[in-house]
Amino acid sequence: METRAQTEARGRLRKVARVILLDPDDRVLLLHGYEPEDPALTWWFTPGGGVEGDETRAEAALRELAEETGITEVELGPVIWQRHCSFMFDGRRWDQDEWFYLARTTRTETVLDGLTVLEQRSVAGLRWWTSAELSATRETVYPIKLAGLLRTLLDEGPPGTPTVLAPEVA
Repeated sequence: METRAQTEARGRLRKVARVILLDPDDRVLLLHGYEPEDPALTWWFTPGGGVEGDETRAEAALRELAEETGITEVELGPVIWQRHCSFMFDGRRWDQDEWFYLARTTRTETVLDGLTVLEQRSVAGLRWWTSAELSATRETVYPIKLAGLLRTLLDEGPPGTPTVLAPEVA
């Protein structure tokens, strides 16, 4: 039976900060995730997660990046994209309002020491991707059009105001 808090939480968007982290070679860092109950169901996604307490989204982006990758030496740039997404994961629906921050780093070594219990059950590793590799892959990557978005970002630079991406519902 669902608790009152769970009922109230349903229907509210989870505020999420994500990071498009680029290295000196313009590669983007993605995590390799999987469904805890079905490890054959996999995808790649950007570092980031929910805002906690009274932290800002920028603070959440930096905290999540450090927890999920071990990388703390970053130059956090502007919010470049925003989207709403809704998906089933670990037996429940997640409804999220996501802001994607552009960030740069010179450090490419990663560690997975700061993962939450859920992330330990659902993250297989990390990888730096070139724009060409993203365009060629047949693997699932979120956001869905990341290859084209990254290419535009690298060609044109960050937008003057955040681009609102089409909602993704799965």
